[in-house]
Amino acid sequence: MFDSLPTVPQSDPSRPGNLELGAFSISLSVEDLEKSRRFYEKLGFEVTGGSEEHGYQILVNGETVVGIFKGMFEGNILTFNPGLTNRMERIEKYTDIRDVQSRLQDEGVEVNEPIAEEATEGAASFTLVDPDGNSILIDQFF
Repeated sequence: MFDSLPTVPQSDPSRPGNLELGAFSISLSVEDLEKSRRFYEKLGFEVTGGSEEHGYQILVNGETVVGIFKGMFEGNILTFNPGLTNRMERIEKYTDIRDVQSRLQDEGVEVNEPIAEEATEGAASFTLVDPDGNSILIDQFF
């Protein structure tokens, strides 16, 4: 799936920030998948992935991505995908999730399980919680 995405050499270096986290989306825990999908479609979103039978759908409006998930987790999750842009382009040169994790840990940020193993390559993920209890998922697909 990700091999067919258009690629760009790197993320836009003119954008602010000092730790490359990749594409951003919000993952919403919903009670009624169909009702939520219809609501976001009224806001101009279109379904681009997932399925009702699998309990989730990915909706996109321009560069804004919202995932709706039924019964998969409690609360809402801020999600970052290293190696992707919000335009669904694969970045050829990006900060690997293991480097993101290491830098966060060096800064004293507590990383929750599952932790991306440093000796591995490819897909991995980890979670953390901000000081106000908001869940954050760092999820690298490749």
